[in-house]
Amino acid sequence: MVFLCLFFALLGLGLGYTARYLKVQGDPLADKIDALLPQTQCGQCNFPGCRPYAEAVAGGVADINQCPPGGEDTITALAQLLGVTAKPLNADFGKTSVPAVAFIIEQDCIGCLKCIPPCPVDAILGASKQMHTVIAAECTGCELCLAPCPVDCIVMQPLENKPSQWLWSVSYE
Repeated sequence: MVFLCLFFALLGLGLGYTARYLKVQGDPLADKIDALLPQTQCGQCNFPGCRPYAEAVAGGVADINQCPPGGEDTITALAQLLGVTAKPLNADFGKTSVPAVAFIIEQDCIGCLKCIPPCPVDAILGASKQMHTVIAAECTGCELCLAPCPVDCIVMQPLENKPSQWLWSVSYE
């Protein structure tokens, strides 16, 4: 009986040591791939976000040309990182477009809340039956909020037309 208790105590210590000091810290290749992706979390690559797509590319499950928001620049960077030949964007996943942010036409918004759940970065603010707005600095331009809107009050605006930040000057005279 004592032998059994001693055996299990040593086994527990061994498992504790293993769990604390010998765990895998993640896939460094997936981390590098993820850093090159645009982080729009749009799902156009058929993965729920940029991290799962990066893991699929690192594991050889997905190809490097499935990211429309990243475009040719991202494909080239991924090809260089992985040491493979760059290919054109696969049109099955969409086409490259100008970077844009969502904008809600305030007078048309009915406050239905249908645009809020699909936003992967919580860039839309609003309450039931109240006008909504998009935090332009947080919007990734994924366009996932467009389809659920029943009144089509959300439009995409090119990033160049993004409202500038207010700069307030303070005078202490």
